[in-house]
Amino acid sequence: MVDHIDQFKITHLITDLDTGGAEMMLARLVTHMDSKQFTNTVISLTDLGTLGEQIAALGVPVFALGMRPGVPDPRGLARLANLLRREKPDILQTWLYHADLLGTIASRLTHVPVLYWNIRCSDMDMRRYSKLSLLVLRILARLSRWPNGVIVNSLAGKQLHESLGYRPRRWEIIPNGFDLERFHPDPATRQSVREELSIPLNMLLIGLAARYDPMKDHRTFLAAAGQISRERHDVHFILAGRGVEQLSGVVDDLGLDEHVHLLGERADIPRILAALDIFSLSSAFGEGFPNVIGEAMACGVPCVVTDVGDAASIVGDAGRVVPPGDPIRLADAWRQLLAMPEPERQALGQSARRRVEALFSIQSVARRYESLYRAIGKERQSG
Repeated sequence: MVDHIDQFKITHLITDLDTGGAEMMLARLVTHMDSKQFTNTVISLTDLGTLGEQIAALGVPVFALGMRPGVPDPRGLARLANLLRREKPDILQTWLYHADLLGTIASRLTHVPVLYWNIRCSDMDMRRYSKLSLLVLRILARLSRWPNGVIVNSLAGKQLHESLGYRPRRWEIIPNGFDLERFHPDPATRQSVREELSIPLNMLLIGLAARYDPMKDHRTFLAAAGQISRERHDVHFILAGRGVEQLSGVVDDLGLDEHVHLLGERADIPRILAALDIFSLSSAFGEGFPNVIGEAMACGVPCVVTDVGDAASIVGDAGRVVPPGDPIRLADAWRQLLAMPEPERQALGQSARRRVEALFSIQSVARRYESLYRAIGKERQSG
């Protein structure tokens, strides 16, 4: 039981710590929470990934259970239970489906006072994923009254999971938050990125930063790029993200090899985003609150996004929204922004930045998590 309200110990359990939306949000959250009132610990079901050492460098303890993705391992559950007994958290906050399931079992075994799940997606087409993932989702729907509550980062995520049978005791909608010091307009990157890629300085850049995954629908992005490239030769396209090199054959088939740059996974995403003239997310399904939209907007880049998850409400009137899976409509929205005089396009990007400042700063989002955790503590004390 929580015996005090001035200091909370939070353990975050996440499926992995590779670079991804949920993982990056967790890293930002533990960085910006009030360390005088909250002590955070992070546990990865798998390994330290690309973010584990970064989080540990902040003074946040990070543990890895060494489980293999997609392979049930009772030894991992035992290691998790031992860690929870040692750490004695006031609240176990789980992130993503497999962590939700393992965390629920482990919290029952170790009598953790409070368990909250954190859902980060919506509109999942589970036909594209493994039978094990589908089974986990069905089990979670049945267990959804076990945690004290469920956090979602989007209204779309809440609505989808309700349709799947989730009936938690409490829903909490807390959007993603963005580091406005790390993601900011930087005119100097326009030249440096173009020089790095041997792109003439007068070329316009349209980019997408996302791992290669069916939900991101890179093929629709490339099909739209093919339309634009046939009409004008002053536009280049950047794809950054883990695994996008696998699209080289598609790029060649479309005759886009001179206009499309497959960068792979990058550690300098703020620099890449700030160098763009237009950011575009082409996702077909599965998004809740796509981090990269807010990051691009924070860099002062106007966005064209597909109407998935809460993407439309994030962009608001600071960009364009098109139906998913429609390269013709996507290309048409790009044409609208490309046709704008440069000052007008830049003004749209500045409007996008102001929208993130007003609604989605990491400081304001971290305060919302803190308020929730304090409320939980007070409820348990009064109970």
